[in-house]
Amino acid sequence: MTTITQESTNQALQKAVNNWLDVHWDTANRRPVNATEYDERSWLKQVLDAGYCVPSWPKKWFGLGLTMQQSVLIDRTFQARKAPGTGRDRYHLGAITLSKMGNTELKREMLPQLLTGPICCLLYSEPNAGSDLAGVRTRADLDGDSFVINGQKVWTSDAVSADYGMLLARTDWDVPKHQGLTFFLFPMKQPGVEIRPINQITGESKFNEIFITDARVPRRFVIGDLNEGWRSFQTAIAYERLIMGQGITERKRGAANEGVHPLIALAERTGHLDDPIFRQRIAQAIAYREVNKLNNERAKDEMQSSGGMSLMSLSKLAMSRIQHGEAAIATDLLGAEAMLDGGSALDSANANFDAAKAYMNSIGGGTDQIQRNIIAEKVLQLPRELDASKGVSFRDMKSNSSAS
Repeated sequence: MTTITQESTNQALQKAVNNWLDVHWDTANRRPVNATEYDERSWLKQVLDAGYCVPSWPKKWFGLGLTMQQSVLIDRTFQARKAPGTGRDRYHLGAITLSKMGNTELKREMLPQLLTGPICCLLYSEPNAGSDLAGVRTRADLDGDSFVINGQKVWTSDAVSADYGMLLARTDWDVPKHQGLTFFLFPMKQPGVEIRPINQITGESKFNEIFITDARVPRRFVIGDLNEGWRSFQTAIAYERLIMGQGITERKRGAANEGVHPLIALAERTGHLDDPIFRQRIAQAIAYREVNKLNNERAKDEMQSSGGMSLMSLSKLAMSRIQHGEAAIATDLLGAEAMLDGGSALDSANANFDAAKAYMNSIGGGTDQIQRNIIAEKVLQLPRELDASKGVSFRDMKSNSSAS
């Protein structure tokens, strides 16, 4: 009976979403009804007002109070109509972090702007603080009602298009490194912010260096509490790992959307579908994904019930292994053809992209090695590695003799 009721509810929800899209979205021209062109912010405002932008959030915070499964259903309904704007309760890191850690006034002021604008960029890594992000040296000095920011960030994607970034900066140099950090919502479009693209071997520039010189951020834009930024950052990074663990950032593959796993479709196209070795490898890859889906649900339940975040690392590490394994299978299925790229060699181009994406997944959100350390200490309860800096103020650490 419960299943039937749930199915009826979902069917009614899907019908309601389609009815709303009938009135507001022109699928054929991919723009709002009665509009001459697509304006992202204007359209996202309509989606936000309808509650479809973040459907799983409470109504007081622009949502509909639905389940995450129903949010996914709405997202798929929008995708079928080629309409953007929903699903931001699952992948907009800035808005998600602010909703979890921000105070009421900041959420009321900034959530609508974040949800109707570009994705926030992440201002975490520095030249001397990558895996050890508690060692950041970007400083934030209070000056009246704002903080003055000086420092450098690196490996930042989406910096050019972002209106805001989530910034981890040091506000107290006289306490141990994890205790003197503050997490900010940082305005990117201001004097003192210089963005330099990092040129890749592909000719693209997906990542950037950010040089910040006497830029300002309002005091009210602190996410969480002053000098408690490590806690806010841990929330943000946990959700980033969950997003990566769910595979939300992966390439959209048509066959998968049609209910056929892309590796099965590729094996059929390359004539290997009846090969027992490939069948076993593909079956194992599919099984890994299904197991990781269950672990993702477990991780989300853990966070909601106890605030625990360690299982997010397991999800992210598992997805890294899954992506590497699937890319290897695709390459083997293609054989020598995998050396081709672009043009008519679409399967090869996809395999190469997926292989490169697997390595990005192994680094972003904390390297695979860092995830293994977290799993060892937090999940398996193994002894922590000796930390010689424990209890030492950041100013007095040898590597920070230049701090002032």
